[in-house]
Amino acid sequence: MLNAETYVTSTEGTGGRIRVHNRDFEVEEIPLTEPSGSGPNTWIWIEKEGRTTLDVLLDIARELHLDRRRMGFAGMKDKRAVTRQWICVSNTAPSEVKAIEERIRNVKFLRVTANEKKLRMGQLLGNRFRIRIRDTEIDEPLETAKATLQELEAKGVPNYYGWQRFGSPRANTHLVGRALVHGDVKGAVDSYIGNPLEGESEIVSEARRAYDRGDLEEAYELMPSSMRYERMMLRPMLRDLRRGEFSDESYVRAIHALPKPLKRMFVHAYQSYLFNRAVSERVALGINTHIPGDIVIDNDQHIIHDADQDELEELILNFEAHPTAPLYGSKVPLASGRPGEIERRILEDEGVSLEDFNSIKVPKLGSHGMRRAIRFRIWDVDAHESQEGLTVEFSIPRGCYATSVLREIMKKDVV
Repeated sequence: MLNAETYVTSTEGTGGRIRVHNRDFEVEEIPLTEPSGSGPNTWIWIEKEGRTTLDVLLDIARELHLDRRRMGFAGMKDKRAVTRQWICVSNTAPSEVKAIEERIRNVKFLRVTANEKKLRMGQLLGNRFRIRIRDTEIDEPLETAKATLQELEAKGVPNYYGWQRFGSPRANTHLVGRALVHGDVKGAVDSYIGNPLEGESEIVSEARRAYDRGDLEEAYELMPSSMRYERMMLRPMLRDLRRGEFSDESYVRAIHALPKPLKRMFVHAYQSYLFNRAVSERVALGINTHIPGDIVIDNDQHIIHDADQDELEELILNFEAHPTAPLYGSKVPLASGRPGEIERRILEDEGVSLEDFNSIKVPKLGSHGMRRAIRFRIWDVDAHESQEGLTVEFSIPRGCYATSVLREIMKKDVV
C-alpha cells in the first residue's frame, strides 16, 4: 500500500496471491437504509464485475440520455472484483431503468425499485468482504489467518488508504493532486494524460508519448475508447488549440471537463498519500494507545477535549475513541508532542503548507482537511480453506480498505 511501512500484528505472513480471478474478491455494501418501494427516484442493487462504479454510472446515464449528475451512489467499489451496491437514478421510473439492463456491460440489475430520497456519497454502514488468497507460502495458513484476525479484532486495523485511492493499476492520482497543491495545473494535466508507465499496453503508451511530445492531435487519435477520461481532458485543449486560444486556462478547462467525483479525487489522493505516511509512523508508537499530544476522536468524528490520559486509554481500548492523523488541509488542526512532530515533518519534507491545500488554481478543488482515525474496527470475521485456497471474510466500516486487513494477514504489499 502506497506509503505504508508498518505492521501491527505479530503473526507470520501467509503470503499468496489475491485477485487471480475477479470472483476471488467479493464485496457487498452494507446499506444505511433500504429503499421503500415508492417515490420519484429509482434505486438499483447492482452486481458488477471488472468495472469501476463511475464507469457503470456513466454508461447508465448515456443509455437513459441523462446528465451524469442525476446518478447517485454511496461509495466507489473495486474494479477487479465482483461487487454489489446500490446506485440511484433521480426522477426516473423503475420501468425505464429495467429496459436498459442488457445494454450495460458486465453488470446485473439484481433489484430495481423506487424510493422517496436520492442516494448520496457516504450513505452506507460499511462493506462485507469475501476474499480468496491463493498459493499461500506457509504450512498452516488457516491457523495463521485466524490468529491475525483475532489480533486485529482486539487492537484495530491500520487505517491506510489502499491502492484504489491512487488509481490502481495506474497509481498516479496523488501526483496530479501534488501538482495542483503546488500550483502547477499544467503539471497536473501532464501527469494524468502523459507519462506512460510500465505495464500499460503499447497503444496506450504511444498515445501518452505523443502527448508528452506536445502532439495533442495525435495523442487524441491514438487513444482507445478505454482512455475515456484522458479524451475528456483533451477535447477542450484541442478546441483552444484549433482556435489559436491555447493558454494556461486551457489546462484548467481540461480538469473541469472531468466528472466531479474524479476531479475531486486528485487532491484527496494526495491527502491520502500523506495520511498513509503519518499513519505508518504513528502506529509504530502503538495503534491502540494514547500518546501525549494525540488528537483523539469519538465514533461520531468529534474531537475529545476534556478527558485525561486514563480516560482516553480506556475509550481507545474499548473502540469508543481513536487516535488520529491529519488529512492535511487549510484548516486541519495538527497534534502536539511526538505525534505533532511527525505531522509537521511530513509537511516540511513535501515543501507544502496547510494554506496551499486551499489555494489551488482550479476552483472548488481545495480542501480544509480533517482528522481521521489511524485505525478501524473489524467484525464478522471468519476464515476457511478449500482446494482453491484460503478464504477470509470480514466486515469493515465505510471509507476503509480491505487491503489493510489483507496486508496484515499476508505480510506483503497487496493491490
